[in-house]
Amino acid sequence: MLDGLFLIQSSPPESTSHLHPLVTHSHCEPSPRVSAINPARLGRQSTHGRLRLLPPSGPVGEVTKLDKQRHQEAEEELKQARAKMAVQVKVLLLGPSDSGKSTVLKQMRLAHRGPFTQPEIESFRQRVFENLTRGLKYLLDALPDMGLELPEVYGDVYQGPDENEGRGMCGAGTAEGTRPDGIAADLALIEHAEGIGDGELFPMRYYGPLARLWAEPVVQTAWNRGNEVAVPENLHYFFSDLPRLFDVEYVPTTQDIVLSRTRTIGITETSFHRRDKEITIVDVGGQKSERRKWIHCFQDVTSILFVTSLSGYDRCLLEDRDANQMKDAMMIWESICNSQWFKRTSIILLLSKNDLFQEKIKTSDIKSFFPDFDGEPHSVTAGHAYFKKRFAWLVVNVGRVKGREIYIHITSVMDPELLRVVMAAVEE
Repeated sequence: MLDGLFLIQSSPPESTSHLHPLVTHSHCEPSPRVSAINPARLGRQSTHGRLRLLPPSGPVGEVTKLDKQRHQEAEEELKQARAKMAVQVKVLLLGPSDSGKSTVLKQMRLAHRGPFTQPEIESFRQRVFENLTRGLKYLLDALPDMGLELPEVYGDVYQGPDENEGRGMCGAGTAEGTRPDGIAADLALIEHAEGIGDGELFPMRYYGPLARLWAEPVVQTAWNRGNEVAVPENLHYFFSDLPRLFDVEYVPTTQDIVLSRTRTIGITETSFHRRDKEITIVDVGGQKSERRKWIHCFQDVTSILFVTSLSGYDRCLLEDRDANQMKDAMMIWESICNSQWFKRTSIILLLSKNDLFQEKIKTSDIKSFFPDFDGEPHSVTAGHAYFKKRFAWLVVNVGRVKGREIYIHITSVMDPELLRVVMAAVEE
């Protein structure tokens, strides 16, 4: 048992005796694929994967000095390869879309490699601006799907420079006003918003429209129902701090960087060293269209870091509004744990976004989405126990191999324990 971890073992000790005993299934090892080698091709040096096929240096049956030298070189190559594999740790980062995988990766990157570089910080600054404009546009585009509609005119505006009346610039410190029919112009600006370049300040012409539209009652109603259409969960964080973001001296904080969002497309690798190990974390996109690429990363995996959002229990998928995010994660989790690829691989389950979960559960009942939940309504502790049990039960159901470990850890944004927990599980 590691501190902060919920550990499932093949033969649970007394401290975890409340878990179901694990069922061990007997699986046949898949047969290696053998390719026949044409003797006619041995007359020249060739490469078959990492194995070099060299022609004999003398008559058949006679071992020459050159043959012995080649044998020694091959043995040395194998020795070096084994030594490299002994210090390499490949961690596969999996999970559905919007699970917080990239956030976890940024936290680990910060914890182990130190602060981001200036070019990286500049890239995140531009991303924050895009999160504002594109996030609000996504929310506005989703209004019809929720049966909501913006009014044709603002209902709380002023027509002059008096900043103490109406909505105006919401404290931007300018004399800008707006006509009641200015909503159309604001919408047009957000609809066609473009990104910013290196060193370019957040354009002040966007401040008013962003502030006014976000404060519109219909938009706030849509935000409060954002789970129905998978609205980005970082919008409230950034829109609550617009004056700071539009300041000419603005530099993204660590929390801004961690909470900024971008869709993961394809496969990315992040490497760092810990003690005598080289840790490589492979991150792949979580959307359904990206999951077919996962199999390309399955070889030589030391551990799997599976991330899913606790706050996703009442949210739909970004790419499928009829699917529940948590239930989708459970299906993927069960499939991963049952895969022949990973039957001897340790798996760490991170239940992320606990900070959002703690706020959401006050008003959103788990039982409305998971009818078998019988814990106390709106209880964080009961919710944690329920989802741990659900994921643990799926592991027990699919069978286990002796010696393989499954760890469950609950994490939030800026979790100082995250790296320690993951590394302790990987290195065991």
